[in-house]
Amino acid sequence: MKEIRYLLLIAVVAFSCQKEKKKAEVVPKKEIKEKKAPPVVKEFGYILDDFEVIKDTIRPGDSFGAIMDAHGISRSKVFEITTKIKDTFNVARIMAGKPYMLLKAKDTTAQAQVFVYQNNKINYTIIDFRDSIIAQKRKKPVTLVEKTASGIITNSLMQTFDDQNLNFLVAYDMADIYAWTIDFTRLQVGDRFKVIYTEKFIDDTIPAGIDQIKASYFEHIGKPIYAFRFENDSVQGAIDYYDEEANNLRRAFLTAPVKFSRISSRYNLKRRIKYYGNKVRPHRGTDFAAPIGTPILATADGIVTKSERRGGNGKYVKIRHNATYDTQYLHMSRQAVKVGEFVRQGDVIGYIGMTGNTGGPHVCYRFWKNGREVDPFKQELPASKPLSDSLRPQFFNYIEPIKSQIDSIPFKPQEIL
Repeated sequence: MKEIRYLLLIAVVAFSCQKEKKKAEVVPKKEIKEKKAPPVVKEFGYILDDFEVIKDTIRPGDSFGAIMDAHGISRSKVFEITTKIKDTFNVARIMAGKPYMLLKAKDTTAQAQVFVYQNNKINYTIIDFRDSIIAQKRKKPVTLVEKTASGIITNSLMQTFDDQNLNFLVAYDMADIYAWTIDFTRLQVGDRFKVIYTEKFIDDTIPAGIDQIKASYFEHIGKPIYAFRFENDSVQGAIDYYDEEANNLRRAFLTAPVKFSRISSRYNLKRRIKYYGNKVRPHRGTDFAAPIGTPILATADGIVTKSERRGGNGKYVKIRHNATYDTQYLHMSRQAVKVGEFVRQGDVIGYIGMTGNTGGPHVCYRFWKNGREVDPFKQELPASKPLSDSLRPQFFNYIEPIKSQIDSIPFKPQEIL
């Protein structure tokens, strides 16, 4: 009996040892990490990893032909490309400073195959000449983000925007909206504003400019002026800005031919000039001082009747607006329009200069009514076309929530009391 127990004990011990041995022989599995594929980088619709990519900027003196030649494209091929795409893209108009991308074959030939020209942050042109020659104008996807801003004038509109780190393009658009109702050269400390606008973003992160101002409020010398963007003609897509009573803010004439300039000399028939022995020399214009090269704008629609250089006027432009009104713009560095050309209100007609009799860069703005030079700031100028009666109910319904929104925007803490 003892022998049997002894044999059983030996068997149990042997089995346990064998089990432990098998356990020891088990090799733990190693964790296998899956390799992630590198992200596919696409730009302008092309997978960049499929090409040798060259990114550069058009330099002064560069031409499309020279760029192609530098990357192995023959002159005959360049001629074929430019001829084929001329109705879509004029390669002669590429501008210095504009970025471009060249995609080249990833082989021993390394031959250029695609040229992408960036017209601006949003618009670009693709010229693909791998097989057939194709040119396409495209746009990057743009996201619109609604924003609000407010402020109190402490010096000038631009300075206030700069102090608050606001987009200065909004200030320019506001100046356009109120160009007929507010003289931005005479803003007062304590004037204040609120604005609702949409800003454009590429890939949700890259700012691409202002889309539009939806509504704004500007309080000038205690007088509040609302402005609401509204489409007054769905067929033509015409848009204007109206106040809360549906009055059109646009007038027949702008208050100034230069943005954000200052009046250095007003219309004054009794002005005395020391240079001429303190004699009375009538000044029949209004001088707007600005740096040389600043654009000069037509203050109303009209036909250019003069674009020349003459005596003390220097280089100037004169515009006939209708049977009653003419305007004249003196001392330009150069004109931008020709006689007989039709110009729209706000079009650039020339640039600030110092030609003729002038002691500094400015434009002398002369205003003619029935053939006589008058002070434009003392004229009862006509308003633009009012909103039609049929659209008024729609307008008031549209602006009701927007007005509540803009009224709820607080002014900044540094409000001047």
